[in-house]
Amino acid sequence: MPWLLALLLGTTRLAADDSRPFYLQLTEVGEGSFDVYARAPIGVDARLLPRVRLPKDCAYVDEAPAATTARFRCAEPLGGRQLELEYPRGSPAIVSIVRLRALDGAEQTRIVHPREPRFDVPRRETRHGVARDYTVLGIEHIWLGIDHLLFVACLLWIAGSWRRVLVTITGFTLAHSITLGLAALGVLRVAVPPVEAAIALSVLFLAREIACNDRSTVTWRYPIAIAASFGLLHGFGFAAALAEVGLPERHLLTGLLFFNVGVEIGQVIFAGAMLALFAAAKRLRFSPRGTGDVNSGGHALDALRRPASYLVGSIAAFWFLERVQGLLG
Repeated sequence: MPWLLALLLGTTRLAADDSRPFYLQLTEVGEGSFDVYARAPIGVDARLLPRVRLPKDCAYVDEAPAATTARFRCAEPLGGRQLELEYPRGSPAIVSIVRLRALDGAEQTRIVHPREPRFDVPRRETRHGVARDYTVLGIEHIWLGIDHLLFVACLLWIAGSWRRVLVTITGFTLAHSITLGLAALGVLRVAVPPVEAAIALSVLFLAREIACNDRSTVTWRYPIAIAASFGLLHGFGFAAALAEVGLPERHLLTGLLFFNVGVEIGQVIFAGAMLALFAAAKRLRFSPRGTGDVNSGGHALDALRRPASYLVGSIAAFWFLERVQGLLG
């Protein structure tokens, strides 16, 4: 029986050793120059270590005989490209942990399975790249945020003239920029679910104002006041979306600024499209029932006012009830 016990212990130890990963570290030591350090787990032959297969514009310039340390250089930046591990003696049943350390000290870790031996090298974080990426994120967010878009559409309807539209949208922009910045930087902290419910309520409020069409209310007389007040609320909603993506470790303020710029670009494009639709609807005339005289009727935008406000209000009411239920449940 001692031999059986020894066999079982040996098998257990071998399995434990086989479950440990290879370890590779790629350290950027200069522009386009990388050091590679590789380590095999205890009990595993170092000759089984994977080797980094390089793109055509890269080449090894210094490689130790044991292949545990190496250096390579690339003519083009490595960030954003894909590298592959190759195994000199066939693919073992061991995963590899690849740690990438950039010149500025930032680190990224990848787990690479021998059946899928490729991994992506992250792009170096530059101010220009952060500005571009976060501008796109801002545009995407405002276009996917239907509640924000409906709120803006209602504001435009109430504002009416080009001058009032410009003043109203500016007030909304300044207000949500303030709370977006303060919340994203951690100065203000507000729970997300109540904010989302309140945003739905803000859309419902404007839809009701349009349906009632009482031009003597504060909303109709001073739309910038309503835009700025609710804009503070919508800024917290934008900040919640940004929190899901996260701000870059470096160039944090650049990411925050250009996310907001992207939101504004998306908002301006949407506002321009809505104003064009409003202008087209105003050119279309309708006749009172039974008269056939289009000159005695109003324009199509008047005819759409009540059904459009009811539709938007119903959607906003559904969102509000759904979000409140989520709060209580």
